Amino acid sequence: MGDKAHTHPGAAGRATAADHPTSVRNVVLVGHSGSGKTTLVEALALTAGAVNRAGRVEDGGCVSDYDDMEHRQQRSVQLSLVPVEWDGIKINLLDTPGYADFVGELRAGLRAADAALFVVSASDGVDGTTRMLWEECAAVGVPRAIVITHLEAARADFEEMTRICAEAFGGDDPDAVLPLYLPLHGPPAPDGHAPVTGLVGLLSRKLFDYASGERVASEPGEADLPQLDEARSMLIEGIISESEDETLMERYLGGEQVDVKTLIEDLERAVARGVFFPVLAAAPATDGARQGLGTVELLDLITRGFPTPLERAAPRVTTPEGAGRELRMCDPEESLVAEVVKTSSDPYVGRISMVRVFSGTLRADQTVHVSGHGMTDRGHEDHDVDERIGALSTPFGKQQRPVSHVIAGDLGCVAKLTRAETGDTLSAKDDPLLMAPWEMPDPLLPLAIEAHSKPDEDKLSQGLARLVAEDPTMRLEHNQDTHQVVLWCLGEAHADVALERLRSRYGVQVDVVPHRVSLRETFGDRAAGRGRHVKQSGGHGQYAICEIEVEPLPGGSGIEFVDKVVGGAVPRQFIPSVEKGVRTQAAKGVAAGHPLIDVRITLLDGKAHSVDSSDAAFQTAGALALREAASEARIHLLEPVAEVSVLVGDDYVGAVMSDLSGRRGKVLGTEQTSGGRTLIRAEVPEIEIGRYAVDLRSLSHGTARFDRRYARHEPMPAQVADRMREEVRAAS
Repeated sequence: MGDKAHTHPGAAGRATAADHPTSVRNVVLVGHSGSGKTTLVEALALTAGAVNRAGRVEDGGCVSDYDDMEHRQQRSVQLSLVPVEWDGIKINLLDTPGYADFVGELRAGLRAADAALFVVSASDGVDGTTRMLWEECAAVGVPRAIVITHLEAARADFEEMTRICAEAFGGDDPDAVLPLYLPLHGPPAPDGHAPVTGLVGLLSRKLFDYASGERVASEPGEADLPQLDEARSMLIEGIISESEDETLMERYLGGEQVDVKTLIEDLERAVARGVFFPVLAAAPATDGARQGLGTVELLDLITRGFPTPLERAAPRVTTPEGAGRELRMCDPEESLVAEVVKTSSDPYVGRISMVRVFSGTLRADQTVHVSGHGMTDRGHEDHDVDERIGALSTPFGKQQRPVSHVIAGDLGCVAKLTRAETGDTLSAKDDPLLMAPWEMPDPLLPLAIEAHSKPDEDKLSQGLARLVAEDPTMRLEHNQDTHQVVLWCLGEAHADVALERLRSRYGVQVDVVPHRVSLRETFGDRAAGRGRHVKQSGGHGQYAICEIEVEPLPGGSGIEFVDKVVGGAVPRQFIPSVEKGVRTQAAKGVAAGHPLIDVRITLLDGKAHSVDSSDAAFQTAGALALREAASEARIHLLEPVAEVSVLVGDDYVGAVMSDLSGRRGKVLGTEQTSGGRTLIRAEVPEIEIGRYAVDLRSLSHGTARFDRRYARHEPMPAQVADRMREEVRAAS
């Protein structure tokens, strides 16, 4: 890293299938929206000779953000794979969206990768979301490096940003976050800002000048040496402190000169182990240049410092029945285990599944077993099916470049797997296996939709099924109480993308309608009702009379039916008919059309006719009796209450608690957690938190997250209930 003076753009040509896991690096780019991830991917592809000019392949298309929707929205909305080659190593660059609504795509990228590049803008700094993602990577030991971009911005300061990164990411050991290179500044511009034109390698003590558009190595000037030596000493001490050689620090402090080769080897091991996090600088190539600043250094770090797939601890593998299974993971000769990390649709090719192969070798035209489990709560069906692999390919922009196989550790794409969904496992037909799913955030923003027209209604079901198959962070709900179709999303941008994909990919136009929560009704006091259903219309008539009493019960009791008829006033065979009638009416509601709950209905008396009484007649009489009782009683509207847990930075605790109180919430308690955050537990009516996913993000500047679960139904305040009834009357 830094000891080679590259003067050529790298291994030109197209990326191909890898032949051994040691020749693969899987790297995910992480960072907030606008930090420059996509621009960096394109700069790396240019330096590696994979594109003919910045961001362009031979047909003129972009290698990342090539989707028409991304062009319209001017931001990344999906995971994209850009494979390049450098020094004989295939590097799979996984570009992820930086916007919080698309964190599902980022989690998929983390699952597929073995290391992460955190891209930080020198003009924007480190936001709360990036800190949280760093902690996620730290929890599972993902090796990481930091790339500082936008050094051309006014007031951009590499040294200051490095200090900020050390504070944000270093935790108890800020010396684990140190630069490998220092920027070399050119003459100041009229505004006083001196552009970065090159880098000085701290270990190699070489200067790499990019001013000409080519990386030119030379020796640093005398004026650069004091700053270079100071930073170099700090880097060496940082590397040695993370070294596995416990005697090396003593030897170094004792005056022994540690050779550069040993330092680089220790650095590479520390990076691969995820205990040292180098900081680099990068910038895209200027017009006509073949290399962007810092891109050679970054490619060297990836190939030499980041781990191979062999060094990754693989996810747990079981049989579809749940029995554990031991495999030599990342062995191309083992039984096949691959995972679908992304599903997309192409108007010409159809469904395309991006897969990470963890074990074995995936070959074109073989039959594989597709297992999908554990996502039924999000509208996905469990499935175990055999499917034949068609063409295998490596994506590059809009192109799909054919390959014959994808080995363990590599990434590739499979066309036309009709049942495979994101998160599914592909395994050998005669040895079906299942990988433990990765953690996905719960979608908490409801989007109620209706088909715009009859033709749209015919296509809606299939379009929604394809949508949730592609995106496991989206949940489809057919609410039986409100009769609404609801797409649960992560935020407004996520919802916008869902609607756009329905329209553009699947030809379904939908209308967004107000989301309704599942209200309930109950009796506020005891009431009696008499149901009389007597009709004579020739032949057998209809005759049934029943008298009931209704009384409220504690919350959670449901509906209790009691028979207290004496003397056979209602024949035994018709008592179940009365119960069925009142339960059917209760499900329909007795006041505002919401299901009735938490009451005891007692059948006291009635009358029957020897010829005209029937099951249907007593069902109708029971329903009539319940409606009459309701007309004489106070009916309460019950609203669902959710248990909400909010994890928020200490700086925003007061604002969040005040906001919850304003939503008729009841704060149950707080708990201090690590990282300067507080967990707030509260109970809040669901009608008040329909847009809480959006509002909380705004309130906490994107640093808070929450989850919710149904607790119970409880009476709605009178003024709110009156407003709801007015809305129902207005709608009808």
